[in-house]
Amino acid sequence: MTIGIDQIDFYVPKFYVDMAKLAEARNVEPNKFLIGIGQTEMSVSPVSQDIVSMGANAAKNIVTEEDKKQISMVIVATESAIDSAKASAVQIHNLLGIQPFARCFEMKEACYAATPAIQLAKDYLANRPNEKVLVIASDTARYGLNSGGEPTQGAGAVAMMITHNPRILAFNDDAVAYTEDVYDFWRPTGHSYPLVDGALSKDAYIRSFQQSWTEYAKRTNKTLADFASLCFHVPFTKMGKKALDSILTDEISDETKERLTEGYEAATYYNRYVGNIYTGSLYLSLISLLETRTFEAGQSIGLFSYGSGSVGEFFSGTLVAGYQDALNIDGHKALLNNRTELSVADYESYFARFDNLEFNHDIELADEQNAIFYLNEINDNIRHYNTLN
Repeated sequence: MTIGIDQIDFYVPKFYVDMAKLAEARNVEPNKFLIGIGQTEMSVSPVSQDIVSMGANAAKNIVTEEDKKQISMVIVATESAIDSAKASAVQIHNLLGIQPFARCFEMKEACYAATPAIQLAKDYLANRPNEKVLVIASDTARYGLNSGGEPTQGAGAVAMMITHNPRILAFNDDAVAYTEDVYDFWRPTGHSYPLVDGALSKDAYIRSFQQSWTEYAKRTNKTLADFASLCFHVPFTKMGKKALDSILTDEISDETKERLTEGYEAATYYNRYVGNIYTGSLYLSLISLLETRTFEAGQSIGLFSYGSGSVGEFFSGTLVAGYQDALNIDGHKALLNNRTELSVADYESYFARFDNLEFNHDIELADEQNAIFYLNEINDNIRHYNTLN
């Protein structure tokens, strides 16, 4: 019996800002953004795209009519919750038209939550061979204009169909989690933006990776040579690279170092043009890896998930024969290539409208070519969604 990712897709809003231009506007040397943190573009979310609409947009192309009958659980992982009680999964369940007898709920632990959602789905499906679980990671990463975290913002969602006999990646029974109480990044109730200790966050991330990897290797007797590639949570592309480099010691062969380093670059290609999407960042990296490099069936991919506060987890999956046929490479390239660049001034106006919930569909939905869900209006604190095209 195998359980894993049968389908995977992502969605990002149609707007982005060029990081070099943002750096110049902030009187920062552009290479600090382009090379120092490793980001080229950053997705910008209009008011009309929140975690519900982005999550539904990420899932709509992988949920067939038959799937709607078989999905018995919908889990949304987010740290950008729009309600302290009502789960976004309930709204996404409605937008997608999934059968009514399904469990729907939301999970939170900073950027980590999509991983326990997957592990829960895996355990849930163990005795349910004819059912499926839809896991969605959807977030808008926001730190504020002119803030230290501004260049590590972004927006987007990743949707994964977890099933028996998956077509893409079969999960192995080898996950190791590591928990440590750290105030490296947190957002107290009522705060619009998170509080961040940048230096501590970097150190906590790397320590979490080293601890979970060391324990994983001890329990499984595996080494880095056993993996075709590794994927990391990617708040910015240089973060995971620092963690990877920390374990590429002199004892590791040059062939393994080269393979994993090249794999890391492939695994962060999409992230470089999207930015930080919190809970979905690891899984956007997985999509990027599988769509920019070629692997053989049976090869292992290692994954490191991290959520500030903090919980880290290292686990792995085995690639399934023909996995490439289940990917949407052309669709993803079109999604990224057909976005609209915003000037820094326009980006700032979009940012302010998002914070103030000021809708401007005439501007933000103009020339939209994709059939998408979007947030149309908010009346009496009730969100109303529409479809476009």
